[in-house]
Amino acid sequence: MLGWRDPRRIDDLIPKKNATALKKAFGYTTVDELLLHFPRAWSHHGAGVNVDDAEPGDTVTCVGTVITAKTGYTSTGKQMHRITISDGANTLSATFFQARLPARQLKAGVRAMFSGKLRVFRGQAEISHPAYVILPEPGRRQFATGSLRTLGDFGSPEELEELLSQLEYLAVYPGKKGVTSWALLGAVNAVLAETPVIPEPLDTVPDDMVGFDEAIRGIHQPDGRGPEPFIERLKYNEALSLALVMALRRADAAARVAPACPEDPDGQKATMLANLPFPLTDGQRGVGADITGELAAPVPMSRLLQGEVGSGKTIVALLAMLQVVDSGRQCALLAPTEVLAVQHARSITATLMAAGVPATVTVLTGSMTTAARRRALLDTVSGQTDIVVGTHALIQDGVEFFDLGLVVVDEQHRFGVEQRDRLRGAGRDGMTPHLLVMTATPIPRTVAMTAFGDLRVSTLRELPGGRRPITSAVVPGARPAWVKRAWERIREEVGAGRQAFVVCPRIDGEGGVTETFGILRDRIFPELTVGLLHGRMHAEEKDRVMSDFAAGGVDILVSTTVIEVGIDVPNATVMYIREAENFGVSQLHQLRGRVGRGGHASLCLLHTDQPEDSDSFARVRAVAATTDGFRLAELDLRSRREGDVLGTAQSGGRRHVRLLDLIDDAPMIERAAQDATDIVARNRVLAEQLVSDVEIEEQEFIDKT
Repeated sequence: MLGWRDPRRIDDLIPKKNATALKKAFGYTTVDELLLHFPRAWSHHGAGVNVDDAEPGDTVTCVGTVITAKTGYTSTGKQMHRITISDGANTLSATFFQARLPARQLKAGVRAMFSGKLRVFRGQAEISHPAYVILPEPGRRQFATGSLRTLGDFGSPEELEELLSQLEYLAVYPGKKGVTSWALLGAVNAVLAETPVIPEPLDTVPDDMVGFDEAIRGIHQPDGRGPEPFIERLKYNEALSLALVMALRRADAAARVAPACPEDPDGQKATMLANLPFPLTDGQRGVGADITGELAAPVPMSRLLQGEVGSGKTIVALLAMLQVVDSGRQCALLAPTEVLAVQHARSITATLMAAGVPATVTVLTGSMTTAARRRALLDTVSGQTDIVVGTHALIQDGVEFFDLGLVVVDEQHRFGVEQRDRLRGAGRDGMTPHLLVMTATPIPRTVAMTAFGDLRVSTLRELPGGRRPITSAVVPGARPAWVKRAWERIREEVGAGRQAFVVCPRIDGEGGVTETFGILRDRIFPELTVGLLHGRMHAEEKDRVMSDFAAGGVDILVSTTVIEVGIDVPNATVMYIREAENFGVSQLHQLRGRVGRGGHASLCLLHTDQPEDSDSFARVRAVAATTDGFRLAELDLRSRREGDVLGTAQSGGRRHVRLLDLIDDAPMIERAAQDATDIVARNRVLAEQLVSDVEIEEQEFIDKT
């Protein structure tokens, strides 16, 4: 965190068996790893049983003696053990259900520490089924429930009493099998006691924030202020760490030289604009003007273009590419799949031919024959082709460009920073090509700042004329009549001359593409033409099926998510997604965008077998309720861990987002972004030190999924 590491070994500071348990459960071996394991809650009243200031639902921890204990049974025959705890002045009830061990251990006269959620039952405060540790009699070190499950190895009972009486808030930690919150509390306390003052990493601490050392100690052992001021500082550290990586990347890009590609008023771009069969939207013209100016400058353009499915990002990108081609340079379009790469190449070629623009297009994918690949590579390195469209094959060794001026990356979330930067290093004479990345998955502002902070963001919100809104509906699998009606709607659309997609979450097994294809072809739609498409098919076969569907030769295409992006069939008006709960929110939105691309009213049916009162059903229903991609992006973010969104929760890596909420902490993120820019400008050496704990591969915040 902000360059701080404490490499001291935990097993030099706490008992070896406890250190071994921490390593086995969490992989922790060093002090910094343990101290960055933050509590998930804090219990006020670490000693005694006074819970007057606590609210129902709060986690409370108290120490007291069992003064009454009674075991009985509920009306349903479940065993119930009820006790009363006292510290001599206050009492609190605790109830255990179906728990024989508490009935044996927690008898009158036993002294213990309890932790659980407070509730009020019939006017009496109580905690239901709390965790507990039985405290030994004075002079004995052995704790009744075993040393690994207690604080016993970290000091005598008297020392434990002193610790509990000193802590106004008792930290409650996320534990794992073999290591409880108690054990973590003891380990952290022992380590903090042996940790000298942690140096402040920032040259200037914000006036409204505590210092770094105070924050690390305070989040584990809050004082009368509670944990909030310490959480705020550590959230700021997380936001600043992410922002500094992006600010440094922006500074590096600004120091590079790009090929200046000024607009040619008589060039191929002008010809394309003059012959477009439709007018550009205001948004397309505005974004296009920004791109035009940046391409003309000798500083590399780094721009993210986001927009709803069908908002016209591709034509904006094509116009940008033609401006670069007019300057005598080449362009590369990187697509995540072969299907999309081929689709882009065909679409661009058709658009160029229709407008009378002579720019040439070459496809480069991994499944090409050796001869075809050799021709494509030769055309690319010799400058015979203007626009090279390809998959990851474009960034493999052996691919050389004659003079690369612009890199366009489609569906940016499918690629990592390293992948896009490899293409940016393919410029001529040490120059850095301009970069335009596109996504149809709208990105909340805070995610854009943390994960795409090295890019300027443009957003297309308008849909071109002729696009019709898409009606969405949930089809509960528990209602057979609704499922039957969904199939009937597909038959009605096909009867009207339209086509349909049916998407399944898997290839094999129950509900998979293969099974569904057979059922639809043989039983439900025997009179219609049903096609099959999935990722295990050969490229040539996939291409043939898609071409047949696009030409109208297939009525219903049963597919996996290979049709998620880039498939443009204007005559398709129904998207039926089976088991929609198995898809992410953004994925459902992308799939829905495969219909409604022509001038016909379109329908998206979201089937789910989940109970109607489940969270999964609610998520599918939320997707059906809106086509606003930005609202859905926020919903998607709330349902996922931020580390997964940013790609920082990598296997074997240090997670850098533990406390920061990428929606609720928007003001903090914006503040950190500005502060990061200022730090890089005034003290780059300090900025690099502050991100020195972030490994190079961990600075690639984008998941390569």
